[in-house]
Amino acid sequence: MTGALRGVVALDGPSGTGKTTVARKLAANLGAGFLDTGAMYRVVTLAALEADVDPADAAEVASLAERLRLDIATDPSAPGARLDGADVGESIRTARVDAAVSAVSAVPEVRELLVRRQRAIIAETVERVGGIVVDGRDIGTVVAPDAPLKVFLTASSEVRAARRGAQDTAAGRPVDQAAVLASVRRRDELDSSRATSPLRAADDAVELDTSELSIEQVLTALTELAGHRGLLDQDVRGAQAAEACR
Repeated sequence: MTGALRGVVALDGPSGTGKTTVARKLAANLGAGFLDTGAMYRVVTLAALEADVDPADAAEVASLAERLRLDIATDPSAPGARLDGADVGESIRTARVDAAVSAVSAVPEVRELLVRRQRAIIAETVERVGGIVVDGRDIGTVVAPDAPLKVFLTASSEVRAARRGAQDTAAGRPVDQAAVLASVRRRDELDSSRATSPLRAADDAVELDTSELSIEQVLTALTELAGHRGLLDQDVRGAQAAEACR
């Protein structure tokens, strides 16, 4: 459904709410671009770990981030991340990166650098295909505060930990569910309490609890919200109306 979305949809929320999965699927359904901003912070984190840079050393992490070549795919059918030309899509999803990414994400210089890149990617993608779905933790508040649709996804920490554990299992990674739950809660605390761009819902964001919702139900809700905001082409709105009358 090429070019169905017009404009920017900003999806924020803590880890495990399903935002990256639904953002990618929503973008694919609506012929839009897709940007996983969290993957960008994970690439910087992986680079720091591989270079034996302490993630808590803000100056060294910032210097490293300036030098590395980071590429993020915006095609929802072929998401991916590359570090200095190498595919790191799987490497950035490990427990080691999970444990260090909050520290890296809290470095103001890293956030400033990546926010500039994210805004450039958003502008280029909207110009090229008409719309983009962006997920992260500060999209509606910092990266794209003028986005016409901002949604803040939530879910209980237990549900989010179960989802993260299922993802790891599916990817063949070992899972300690108690450790996953502890990691989720620790990440929530770190992300919401950091001084720079803390995790929070934008004042005009729609909050959506996904604890009891399937991916398809979340997609339906998001598509309806986009339609209500006038972000969908006429043929998509017509298809929605026809479906509702069945």
